[in-house]
Amino acid sequence: MNKFNGLYTRREMLAMGLGLAASVLPGVSPAQGNAKPLLTRPIPKTREPLPVIGLGTAIVFDIDDAVAQRTARAQVIRALLGGGARLIDTAPSYGAAESVVGDLLAELKVRDQVFLATKVRANDNAAFVAQMKASQRRLRTPKIDLMQLHNVGFLERGMVASQLAILREWKQQGHFRYIGVTHSQRQDDANARLIEIMQQEKIDFIQVNYSMAERGVEERLLSAAADTGTALLCNLPYGRGRLFRAVRGQILPPWAAEFDAATWGQFFLKYLLGNVAVNAVIPGTDKVEYMVDNLDAGRGRLPDAAMRKRMAALIDALL
Repeated sequence: MNKFNGLYTRREMLAMGLGLAASVLPGVSPAQGNAKPLLTRPIPKTREPLPVIGLGTAIVFDIDDAVAQRTARAQVIRALLGGGARLIDTAPSYGAAESVVGDLLAELKVRDQVFLATKVRANDNAAFVAQMKASQRRLRTPKIDLMQLHNVGFLERGMVASQLAILREWKQQGHFRYIGVTHSQRQDDANARLIEIMQQEKIDFIQVNYSMAERGVEERLLSAAADTGTALLCNLPYGRGRLFRAVRGQILPPWAAEFDAATWGQFFLKYLLGNVAVNAVIPGTDKVEYMVDNLDAGRGRLPDAAMRKRMAALIDALL
């Protein structure tokens, strides 16, 4: 059996009520089960408040039409919204995820409650436009909150400029509320490319890999996002599970209570949120109890700079 917190897996620990909000019980919403409000941060360009916890859909929402699977994902979306969060991030490259998200939002009648983000990437402008129209159809909405040019580090500079111009035009026409770019490459030159785009192009968001196991963005990119007024989303905040594997058999330190972390999952997410340049983290999950635990990371106190150094030192010793 995989160990979590020295005794139990993450799921077993939450099922016993350690960090589990009453929201997982039928008929009870997360907001009712937890008195602390979910933190928000303003999107720099507009000052619109955005809850700091969101939901990623890669892999976990790439499912077929099986009723049980769709019901489980619908429950996760209910937990997200009931807990005060709004952001759902998806992409056409995530298999069926876009269609599943669109179907569930329509079935639950909650599209107007969601900050919906997706992505686009194509090698020519005609395919680029066709892909965005397809995303609107799959998501069942004419207006997407955030459209992101995906993995810009793999595109030529001229193509990036051309396609961002198209995104700005579509934004002006009312198809999108915000536009941004993403990249998942770890190399320093990828971060430098993102900094260049933030400084030279009119974008609202960037999305990057950022976790306690992958902290390269802390060197320059986070401060550049703050300096340019660009909102920052963090994907893969658990490092593809690497962080949970690192703490297997380890007891959560008692000083984690100083920033209201009750589980390792909350510990990892609160580290990221402790940097004010981060607008939201978007871990993916298909389990309600994990969604609720993620939401609790966005409640209460956050670690300051000194505490974040202490947290990083602990995890570095385990990786």
